[in-house]
Amino acid sequence: MNLHPYLEFAASLAYHAGKITLRYFNTGIKPDRKANNDPVTVADREAEAYVRAEVEKYYPGHAIVGEEYGENEEQHPFRWIVDPIDGTISFVQGVPLYGVLIALEIEGVVKVGAAYFPPLDEMLTAADGLGCWWNGRRARVSGVDKLSEACVVTSDFQHLEARQSGIVKRFEKEGALLRTWGDAYGYLLVATGRAEVALDPRMDVYDCGPYPVIMQEAGGFFGSWDGSEGHTHGEGLACNAALKPDVMKLIRGV
Repeated sequence: MNLHPYLEFAASLAYHAGKITLRYFNTGIKPDRKANNDPVTVADREAEAYVRAEVEKYYPGHAIVGEEYGENEEQHPFRWIVDPIDGTISFVQGVPLYGVLIALEIEGVVKVGAAYFPPLDEMLTAADGLGCWWNGRRARVSGVDKLSEACVVTSDFQHLEARQSGIVKRFEKEGALLRTWGDAYGYLLVATGRAEVALDPRMDVYDCGPYPVIMQEAGGFFGSWDGSEGHTHGEGLACNAALKPDVMKLIRGV
């Protein structure tokens, strides 16, 4: 299958949705609260509405699932996964590390992904067999093979500890550098070799839609804490290939 048109479309969606979010960034915008208390803004809603309208225009009949408007009723082997702002807290606080995430899942497997970071103008794209690209340059995970030399990123250490008590201390004991460059940007850092591990205890499909193919094509891994690949496990782990066995042991407490 020729994935080039879908890759170009995904990148275009992420870019133009990102430009919508920039209209509101650092303007003092106030968020509303969802039922689960997560923040949401008019920028989230407008950006997702744009993406959904474009998919419906150019690929009528394709399924769509997004963070703000849920899943349409289409039954189709092609499903677009949309997160209009991954890192809404960063967005609201005026921190430029939020991203727009677009993925195309074909028969349950993510084959195309784009992650765009509007304030930084960084675009990360990948498609199955076509490589991973960061602003036109080939993106690769790092070759670091010791946790003592690794940078580990997450969105919130408290959430990590709540999920698995002692996990932060185990990374610290190995000598890893821990930072909260979290949400979508942490996974970009792993894919581009500037961090080695990204770990989050909770992820919906739209929070991580493009990461499986991005990490695959960058030479790394994305999946669950038990080492299963994919985006449907409700949690997220990305790492380079060299460190995956050690990370798995550390997570298990071995």
